[in-house]
Amino acid sequence: MTPGVSDHLDLAGRISLAPARLPVHEAVAKIVAGKATIRQERLSGIHNPWGHCIGLTDPWSFLDLCESDVVIDAAKKVIGPDVILWDSELFPEAGRYGEFVAEGREGRYWPVTPLAGAVVLVAVGRKTPEVRAVGLEEIGSDVLASFDASEPLYVVRLMPATSRFERDPNHAANRACMEEQVLVNYSNRPLWLLSGTDRANNDLVSGFAPAVPVWASGAMPSEREEK
Repeated sequence: MTPGVSDHLDLAGRISLAPARLPVHEAVAKIVAGKATIRQERLSGIHNPWGHCIGLTDPWSFLDLCESDVVIDAAKKVIGPDVILWDSELFPEAGRYGEFVAEGREGRYWPVTPLAGAVVLVAVGRKTPEVRAVGLEEIGSDVLASFDASEPLYVVRLMPATSRFERDPNHAANRACMEEQVLVNYSNRPLWLLSGTDRANNDLVSGFAPAVPVWASGAMPSEREEK
C-alpha cells in the first residue's frame, strides 16, 4: 500500500487548468450520503468534466487525483512509464466492486488492443487515503483483501500507451459495455496521457467537449428554406 493522497495534490509538474473547488473527501462523502438514489453507471467516468457526472459532483476533484504523483507512480510500477488514463469509477462501497470483479466484468469492457493495463484502487474515504495498483491480469478474488467492504473505493483504470484504445462502437468490448451498462459509452471518452509517450497513435483529441445530441445535427427549418 502506498500512503499519501491529500487534498493538495502534486500533479507531476502540471498546473491544473481548473483547480478542484471541492476536496476529494467532501465530494466522496456527498455521493456516499446519497448512494441509495444514484445509479452506479452515473459514477463511471467521474473524473471527466465533459461527462454526465458534471451535475452530480465536481469532476475536477477526481481528475486532480488521477493526475497526482501517487496514482501515476503506482501505475508505472505495473505497466511501465507510458501511461494513459481512460476511465475511473467511484464505488460507494468497496463490496460492490468486489461483486463486479467476481462476475468477471473487470476487463470485459476494456476496448484496448493488445489488452493490458492496471487498476489503481484508492481508499478515498479514509483520513489518509491509501493506494494499491494491480495489473489487469492479476485481478482476482483477493483484490480487496486490504479494503473494508463498506468503505468507498475509487477505481482508476489505466492502460499502457503501447496499446491502442479502440473507439469503434462495434468493437466487442464497447458493444458488451453498452449492452450491459446502458449509460456508459467508452467509445467517445477522452483519454489523458499522464506519463511518457503515446506509442500506439491513440486518439487523444476526441471527447474533450460535451456530446452533441444526434437531433442537433439537422438544419433548422429556416436554414433549409434559405438553401
